[in-house]
Amino acid sequence: MLSSNSTDSLWRMSDWPSIPLEEWKDTCATLHMWTQIVGKVRLAQTPLVNHYWNVPLYVSARGLTTTAMPHGDIFFEMEFDFIDHNLVITSSNGATATVSLQPKSVATFYRETMNALSGLGLEVHVWKMPVEIPDPIPFDQDEQHAAYDREYVDRLWRVLRSSDRVLQEFRSRFIGKCSPVHFFWGSFDLAVTRFSGRPAPPRPDADVITREAYSHEVISHGWWPGQGPLGRPAFYSYTAPAPEGLKDAKLRPEQAFYSDDLSEYVLFYDDVRTAPDPDSALMDFLESTYEAGADLAKWDRASLERSY
Repeated sequence: MLSSNSTDSLWRMSDWPSIPLEEWKDTCATLHMWTQIVGKVRLAQTPLVNHYWNVPLYVSARGLTTTAMPHGDIFFEMEFDFIDHNLVITSSNGATATVSLQPKSVATFYRETMNALSGLGLEVHVWKMPVEIPDPIPFDQDEQHAAYDREYVDRLWRVLRSSDRVLQEFRSRFIGKCSPVHFFWGSFDLAVTRFSGRPAPPRPDADVITREAYSHEVISHGWWPGQGPLGRPAFYSYTAPAPEGLKDAKLRPEQAFYSDDLSEYVLFYDDVRTAPDPDSALMDFLESTYEAGADLAKWDRASLERSY
């Protein structure tokens, strides 16, 4: 018979599923484009908030949501429902529409989503070009990405829920300016960002988005599925601007390291997933990388952190 501690341990492990990128990379690429379509609707409907905080999605009880957005005198919300596998559009006038989540091209999903919005009287115009990916294809022309594996979408949602739970706790310990826990559809990652309160040196070669995102000193933490040079899902942390000595800091847990390729700290997701206590392992990574960056950058930690 399992003890309550053993049962809790098994439950925690089930919330940190295996999700090797090579096994769902096509679904990941397709879902990335679908979230960009929905995210661009949010971008079109909301006023600019500092650091583009008006554009991300958020982990919800059923998947990922835009939260409520204004459209004239009504509000509407778009949610990726990863339980019933639909994109659900609801509005404050009681009208609803759904778009099924199943194997279909980005072009088809784009057309169905725009038609669903139009059918609800929600005329929205978005820029059709994806961002932050190599060789982008306009949404309405993308017949290349058309995969949708329900099993791996469910695993993704479980990872996002578990990561969000720990990131929310980490966020609560900081009383300075801090972002919500965002899901950024451009880079397809879950992230939370702390601010020192000081402006950062301007980046002369930065584009308008990067210039806005890094206008102030930040330490950011997050999770992404593994696209890029690592090829494996991982948690990350970076300090910007990066102070001297960052790569030499001692981190927790011992599997964490500084990536010269990415110029940031990395902890592979599998090292968290297989840890005796995944939540604690992730929190150790978040706390130790924040402490390293904040100390080296000489943040006023006493005024920024909650004292218990």
